[in-house]
Amino acid sequence: MEEQPPLRADAQRNRARILDAAEAVFTESGPRASTEQVARRAGVAIGTVFRHFPTKDDLLAAILKRLLAQLVAQAADLDLLAFFTEVVAQAAAQKTVADLLARSGVDIRLADALGRLQAAVGESLHRAQAAGVVSPSVRLPEVMALLTSLCQGAVQGGWDDEVQARTLAVVFAGLRGGHDR
Repeated sequence: MEEQPPLRADAQRNRARILDAAEAVFTESGPRASTEQVARRAGVAIGTVFRHFPTKDDLLAAILKRLLAQLVAQAADLDLLAFFTEVVAQAAAQKTVADLLARSGVDIRLADALGRLQAAVGESLHRAQAAGVVSPSVRLPEVMALLTSLCQGAVQGGWDDEVQARTLAVVFAGLRGGHDR
């Protein structure tokens, strides 16, 4: 497979505007949202959308990849507990996009992105343990399982801010205590 040349600056801006618009449109309108709505919101022609994303599934896959890249950056920038809080809030806000991806059956090859996310969360865990915020007995697989479960709960549970805060408080107490076996 040939390596693609980098996008021109205007093409990069269009791609970013399309992704921003798509997230907003799918969040507001759900699965019935169209690529035409995305193009209007982004201020580009429909052909520009299709040039970047030939199908709706390609657009959804790009949204997910971008969200994962943002999570990797956040894991590197935030302390572990702040990262948990931010990710759960984002999961609840991105419920419609997550539902669309689950229903679409899009084959998204995310192993690299998920590996980078796991590495970034691992570094955040080590920083939290070094700072004495998280018990040294807590391991990365448990942290990833908690993060996944919390996001799934936020997406499917329709949590309000109070439920989210109480749930995170319980998880954070467990991370601090370690619950050694």
